Amino acid sequence: MRRFLPLFLLAIAQGQSPPFTHLERVSDEPVLAPQGDGWQAAGVFNPAVIRDGSRYVMLFRAQDKAGVSRIGYAVSRDGRRFDARLDPVLSPEAPYEANGGVEDPRVVKIEHLYYLTYTGYNKKDAQLCIARSRDLLHWDRMGVIMPAYKGLWNVGWTKSGAILDRRVNGKYWMYFMADAKDRPGQMGVAWSTDLQHWTEALDHPVVTTREGKFDSRVAEPGPPPVMTPQGILLIYNGADNQLVYRTGWVMFDRDDPAKVIARSDEPLFEPKLDWEKKGQVPNVVFVEGLVRTRGEWRFWYGAADQYVGAAVAR
Repeated sequence: MRRFLPLFLLAIAQGQSPPFTHLERVSDEPVLAPQGDGWQAAGVFNPAVIRDGSRYVMLFRAQDKAGVSRIGYAVSRDGRRFDARLDPVLSPEAPYEANGGVEDPRVVKIEHLYYLTYTGYNKKDAQLCIARSRDLLHWDRMGVIMPAYKGLWNVGWTKSGAILDRRVNGKYWMYFMADAKDRPGQMGVAWSTDLQHWTEALDHPVVTTREGKFDSRVAEPGPPPVMTPQGILLIYNGADNQLVYRTGWVMFDRDDPAKVIARSDEPLFEPKLDWEKKGQVPNVVFVEGLVRTRGEWRFWYGAADQYVGAAVAR
C-alpha cells in the first residue's frame, strides 16, 4: 500500500519550509510602552518596522484613553531601544477614519516610495486603506483599497494588507483579511498594477481558518511577505476559539502567489510573558514588523494590545 505524506511534511521534505523553527524574545521587557495622558496613553502596539539606512524605523499604532488610534513613529539603531516622536505621523482625518482612527500599519518599500497599508475605522466600518510617502514621515492618502461588505466573498470588514515588495507575473500581490459568509477572519489575495486599484485573484479565501488548530478563529496576515528560494513566505497571526493569538507561517508558490504550497501546523510564537497575557486584549502576540539582516530575521509584535515586543530567529 502506498503511503502519502501530509502536505506540511511533504513540503518540508521538498525544502518548502521557513528558514527558522521558532522566535526568541530579545528581552523580557517591552521595547515600547504607553506613556503620558495623550495620544499614547492607553496603548502602543502592532508595529510595522522597516530598515532605513542604518536605522530601524517603527510605525506603530497608538491609542488614547478615548479609544482613538493614530500612527506613531520611532527610530532605533539596534532594533531594541526606540525613541518615539512626540507627535503622530498619521491621525484620523478622512471620513472613513473619523472618530475611530488609523490602525495596524504594515509598511513596504517599492522602488523609491514607501507604502503603508492600515485599517481606517470610523466607529461603524473598518476598511483596508493605503498611503504613500518618500520619507516615512509625511503620508499621502490613496484611499480605501478593499471596501467593507464588498468583494467576491467578503461580507464584512477588511483589514491587514500585506504587500509583496516586487512584481510577480507583472503584478503586485497583497494578502488581506476579510469575512466570509460562513466563517469570518480569513485571508484573501489580490493583485494590482498601480498599488491603488486591486482585483481579487480568487472567489474564496486563500488561507482559511482550521478547526482544532491555533488558527481556528482567525487567520490574519502579519508583516509584508518575503520572497525566498522556497517560495513566498508570509508570517501570519492566528487566533483560536478562546481568542489566544499565536504566530504561524504559510508559503505560496513563487510563480503563483495565489497557490499555497505549505503551512505551519504548530505556531512559531505564543504569549508567555505577563505583559503579553494581560492588557487591553489579553493573551495576544501579534507580529507586524519583519526585517531580514545577515544571519537573522528580526520581528516586532504587539502584545495584549498595549505594548510592543521584539523577537529574533537566527
